[in-house]
Amino acid sequence: MATTRPAEAVGPLERGLAVVRAVVAGDGGRRGVGEVARETGLARATVDRIATTLTALGMLRAEGRDLLLAPGAAELGNAYLDFCGLPALLGPHAAALAERLDEPVSLAVPDGDGVRFLAQASRRRALAFAFRPGDLLPAGRCAPGALFAAGEGVPDGDDGFAARVREARERGVAVDDQLIEPGLVAVALPVRDPAGAVVCAVSVVSHTSRHDAAALESLALPPLRETVAAMEAALALGAVPPEAEPRAVGPAGRALKEELGAGFLQSLARGLDVLRAFGAARGPARLTDLARLAGLPRATARRSLITLCHLGYVREDAGGFVLLPRVLELGHARLAALTLPEIATPHLVRLVRTVRESASVAVLDGDDIRYVARVAGSRIMRIDIVVGTRLPAYATSMGRVLLAALPEAERDGRLGRITPEALTPRTLTGSGELREAVAVTAERGFGWVEEELEEGLRSIAVPVRDGAGRVVAALNIALNAGRCAPEESLAAVLPHLGETAARISADLAAVGRHTPVPAS
Repeated sequence: MATTRPAEAVGPLERGLAVVRAVVAGDGGRRGVGEVARETGLARATVDRIATTLTALGMLRAEGRDLLLAPGAAELGNAYLDFCGLPALLGPHAAALAERLDEPVSLAVPDGDGVRFLAQASRRRALAFAFRPGDLLPAGRCAPGALFAAGEGVPDGDDGFAARVREARERGVAVDDQLIEPGLVAVALPVRDPAGAVVCAVSVVSHTSRHDAAALESLALPPLRETVAAMEAALALGAVPPEAEPRAVGPAGRALKEELGAGFLQSLARGLDVLRAFGAARGPARLTDLARLAGLPRATARRSLITLCHLGYVREDAGGFVLLPRVLELGHARLAALTLPEIATPHLVRLVRTVRESASVAVLDGDDIRYVARVAGSRIMRIDIVVGTRLPAYATSMGRVLLAALPEAERDGRLGRITPEALTPRTLTGSGELREAVAVTAERGFGWVEEELEEGLRSIAVPVRDGAGRVVAALNIALNAGRCAPEESLAAVLPHLGETAARISADLAAVGRHTPVPAS
């Protein structure tokens, strides 16, 4: 990071990123406004304006006098992961190796004096490893660190690390024998680009209850070498899956500036637009291209880039500007750990405050739906269902939304094996009736169930989608059918349901761009 502040640096962008870092450093990504002011040395009024801007951009969320990291901040880290292209190019090979060895496999890059993790192909075990995209480890305490240092001079001040670096230089392999934590072992190899430069390291990780370091090396090294060869071939081709292609970014702040006026820091929003624009580039990006992608004048983009270079997030090379992995420190590791319920619940709270009825999110689990998030309404008479409840998909609005989203053959198979039970006199139990109800749900885009699950219960549901447009969950409002006519319920509830589903889907797209979001 530059020590002398450039005269052209954009102050609001510097201060805005300082606020994000302060919130990230808080317990669980939460920090009081007063604490943020003390941490950053900024005036409370300045923190308030920055928080207003970042909240409007979806990067922070306010709860009382606390600021919380919000899913929209994942777009900053996504910009780096898209720009470098490594998770998209190499992630499938890492996942295949993890499947083959039945051990977790990680990708990591150097970041200053540390090692920054980009991706991990995990295995389902009670004893799990908590590496997440964006996590930073000391280079001297992990296998990739020795590999990255092996191409440089032998480090001073740590005889153990120096010995591991010399060994990595001689063998081309690095081993972590419980350096980070007792019981944790790993073996790593470098991955090189077509010019021979090390671009990342791939590690196989295990626990001493399964393998000691020597046994893991013996087991993993041959398939690890094969995987590295496949990764290097992928780097040479440079072809990424269609869903991982660079994406255009639109300016985030123009409409918000008109809406919020002086409370909105447009220069902060523009600086973040420039950072996000890297996600639509490959390799060193020219100023002209970044300005075009961010929808900004060239001079404005240049000042933002000068600021980002000063802060250590961007480097200027002969061929253009390069986004650096340090951007992942802006909360990406914390956000990568979010689950669907954690993403959805704040939006359910807002929805329930608006409509005063209970709201839920559910996923398909076999022939049932399973509730994964729920916020109860504020009325005296309300629907009493808890998270974890399972209900038959055929008799619920969320179930019909989720069934309607299945491929036709799978949908027909599920409906064919279901034997509906008449839960109320109005439950659809005929095979033809159910197929028609699901088909109608697919056609109109929302589910409607009137007293089929329980007498007096009306439910309206809409789909929730991931970044690829796949329906991964359903969102519903449940209410007393006797309170008003069906048409009134639909007019009062459906627009709010649609808006809430769109917000949850946008957050899922941001958080799940490079890391699958667990359903619970």
